[in-house]
Amino acid sequence: MPRRNFKNTKAKKDKNITKFTKSIIEVLFQNPNKPLNYKQIAAALNLTNRIDTELLIKNLNVLLADKKISEVERGKYKINATNDYMVGIADLTSSGSAYIMIDGLEQDVFVQKGKTRNALMGDTVRVYVYPKKHANQSRAEGEIVEIIERNKTEFTGIFELGKNGNFGFVTMQNGNHDFFIPKEKIKNAQPGEKVVVRLTNWPEGSNSPFGEITQVLGSPDDTDVEIHAILLEYDLPAQFPEEVEEEANQLDTSIDEAEAARRRDMRNITTFTIDPKDAKDFDDALSIRKLENGNWEIGVHIADVTHYVRPGSLIEQEAYKRATSVYLVDRVVPMLPEVLSNVACSLRPNEDKYTFSGVFEMDDNAKIVKTWFGRTVTHSDRRFTYEEAQEIIEGKDGDFKDEILTLDRLAKTMRQKRMKYGAVNFDKVEVKFDLDQTHNPQGIFFKISKDSNKLIEEFMLLCNKKVSEFISLDKHGKENANTYIYRVHDDPNPDKLLDLKNFIRQFGYELEIGDRKTTINSMNKLLAEVKGKPEENMVETLAMRTMAKAKYTTENIGHYGLAFDYYTHFTSPIRRYPDMIAHRLLQDYLDGKKSPAAAVYEDKAKHCSSREKIAAEAERESIKYMQVKYMEQFVGETFDAFITGVQDYGIFVEIPETRCEGLIRSRAMKGDHFVFDEKNHALVGKRTGVKYQLGSPVRIKVLNADLIKKQLDFELVDA
Repeated sequence: MPRRNFKNTKAKKDKNITKFTKSIIEVLFQNPNKPLNYKQIAAALNLTNRIDTELLIKNLNVLLADKKISEVERGKYKINATNDYMVGIADLTSSGSAYIMIDGLEQDVFVQKGKTRNALMGDTVRVYVYPKKHANQSRAEGEIVEIIERNKTEFTGIFELGKNGNFGFVTMQNGNHDFFIPKEKIKNAQPGEKVVVRLTNWPEGSNSPFGEITQVLGSPDDTDVEIHAILLEYDLPAQFPEEVEEEANQLDTSIDEAEAARRRDMRNITTFTIDPKDAKDFDDALSIRKLENGNWEIGVHIADVTHYVRPGSLIEQEAYKRATSVYLVDRVVPMLPEVLSNVACSLRPNEDKYTFSGVFEMDDNAKIVKTWFGRTVTHSDRRFTYEEAQEIIEGKDGDFKDEILTLDRLAKTMRQKRMKYGAVNFDKVEVKFDLDQTHNPQGIFFKISKDSNKLIEEFMLLCNKKVSEFISLDKHGKENANTYIYRVHDDPNPDKLLDLKNFIRQFGYELEIGDRKTTINSMNKLLAEVKGKPEENMVETLAMRTMAKAKYTTENIGHYGLAFDYYTHFTSPIRRYPDMIAHRLLQDYLDGKKSPAAAVYEDKAKHCSSREKIAAEAERESIKYMQVKYMEQFVGETFDAFITGVQDYGIFVEIPETRCEGLIRSRAMKGDHFVFDEKNHALVGKRTGVKYQLGSPVRIKVLNADLIKKQLDFELVDA
């Protein structure tokens, strides 16, 4: 007991030493050019009693010792060089540490546990970056000194009742601190239920934020409850506001012949869509006809969303806020109301539609002879699923067989040229689920890209590329200064490429790193060599990690992965806001308008990139949940698997038949004490030398399927 009291006393002293440091930094930041003495700082903080003033002076000395502030003249203080303080977005880990994502820095700044202040996931924070300890230190480290802006104030978690029922906690699974809930703020939540909690306060010196429960969602075992929680956690509204739905329902969605007369009429040309079998929003169609000169006229027709969604409208504001449709395992959260996404804009068969088109004349070798862009009116003659089109490509008779075979041949020629020019050939497999009527997973299957998928992909890539070139280049092929929204993809990180090269050598593979074309050709050769091998997914994953993230911007740097100098997103305006921007700007240039200032569009591009990232994270969360739910039935069973990740705390292992990944904790690995070999991505037995390395085959037993953490726990078993 005395020892515990000593610890508590020491903890209180430690907190007192730094009680006002954050507040001091905030005051000095607000007065960067004016040195302040302790009296001025105390006045700014409304400190009036002697004890607080003495504590303030001690805190100033702590900041001086840490070199976060300077005493520029006797008794007067200034914040240190502002380049030591950076602003970024906090990404918290489950261990209590954080990574701060800062624009312009290639690597995030690491913040160890205890130095994160009271930051929550996604908060905009100011971080003090420590001077590097040595020249070879790769990642900068620092500590959070200020919360500039909260990302959000409502979160989802699991409610647990505290001692004697006088308080509760809401436990988080995303790296955030657990919330303390006073008794009067518990509402009617029961232990173990998924709830929504609102941040009310985070008192100085408290380990936990304080909150109140605003909504009880239900049992985390219920799929609908969990998907609803994912939507709430990522701020993805499941419903449209009433006024937005009302505005959408009042739109005139009929085809007006006066409007059609202002467009290029392509209704009499063979046109069809090819989409997934469960799709309802058909936002692209292809038309094809043979010209008298023997060339082909291929039309890439895109839903003319901006004809209906006007700037300043409520629909427009909501579409911008969402910026993308979100595809969870069991549902779609659309960017546009259903009357637009599934009816008015959807290029449904046997209906006239307003479209925005790229029309390409090409010869038999897919060489582009002529290009035209503009608004059109089209009529889809047939709706194909990818499976139906694939059957025709593989020899089955069917509607528009000749047209599909011609498009397939031209697409394969374009793809071959693209690969030869230096595109990366990533064919990632998508995990899909067979769901019952209550949205529970009954089976897992993989979506593999076949010729019919690649046919559509090639013509969409062509249109996106050519629109971007049309905007960005003058008649002589020289770059102009027109503002546009680009989809860019930076060169890969050279250090990551070198790490990949050294790692795959252990498996007998080589990667030649040289100029862009050399590296890509070697990468494609590697990806082809691992096809069908046990290490395929691992090598593909590692190769993808060497790549930069694609994003939207007005500053064009080209698209490395596609080997395009100019690229945009134009072909999916029903589900992506950047495509709507691309449509509007293209029409402005076709109308002869001057190039607008880039700054406004750069802000929109950043917003769209941010929302895309959030959508991707939510989609991954829903997949992880469904994988764990599916694997519940296999607890206690054994599987062959392989290692997909190695950390000091354990190894991640994937079962090939389901692509479900689980964790084997190093402390539960029997027979030895295992040490992390970071360089070789391995855990190595200290006594036996037994090595568990990335890519190695293992035999595992499913120990636990934790739906709350969305985590599978495995254990090693003898082969």
